[in-house]
Amino acid sequence: MGLVTRPMTGGADAVTGFERAVAAATARRERRESAVVEDLPEAVAGVVLVEGASDSAALHAAADLLGVDPAEEGVAILPMGGAMSVRRFVDALAPSGVRLHGLCDESEAGFFRRAGLADDAISVCRPDLEGELLIALGARRVEAVLARRGDLGLFRTFQRQPAQRARELTAQLHRFFGTTSGRKELYGRLLTAELAAHEVPAPVREALTALLGDPSGRARLG
Repeated sequence: MGLVTRPMTGGADAVTGFERAVAAATARRERRESAVVEDLPEAVAGVVLVEGASDSAALHAAADLLGVDPAEEGVAILPMGGAMSVRRFVDALAPSGVRLHGLCDESEAGFFRRAGLADDAISVCRPDLEGELLIALGARRVEAVLARRGDLGLFRTFQRQPAQRARELTAQLHRFFGTTSGRKELYGRLLTAELAAHEVPAPVREALTALLGDPSGRARLG
């Protein structure tokens, strides 16, 4: 997939405002396909479509690690409120000519393909984003993040639940992140920020560099 080349008007603030508007609408479970086209700023030259807020938080944190600013480069990261919304977003955005790329869980990749995205326009987390971050960091580093956040005690209580006692530590952590609303988003950002740049999971790095290019020695876009 080529790099974004659409002329930029309005700058990073317009891209960020668009991201926030779409994120707010999807959080309210509004159907946004028509409004996405109507509200698309000229500054947006490329879009990374992600399933939810945790994926968006992780991508923004990874961009900081890699030293890139998607909004400054005209790339919006849009949470869709679930993989099943991808067709509506692709149908709404594709006619504008913006470049599209998707980041999804392994089990949801079929939705992205059926929406018309080619395989090289889809970055697949195996099995999902949380799994990729757990592999990249290791369980003990993840527990250290929980401790700094003040959630390690909650996790220890969670581990003592009958359904969790026989599970491996990584499986317990994976399940813990999904037990409370907002926790996936919070730890998507915190765990990604804990990584070194070279540890960023390949699908996350690919989702950024597919539209932005290699951050190590590329020319600025726009």
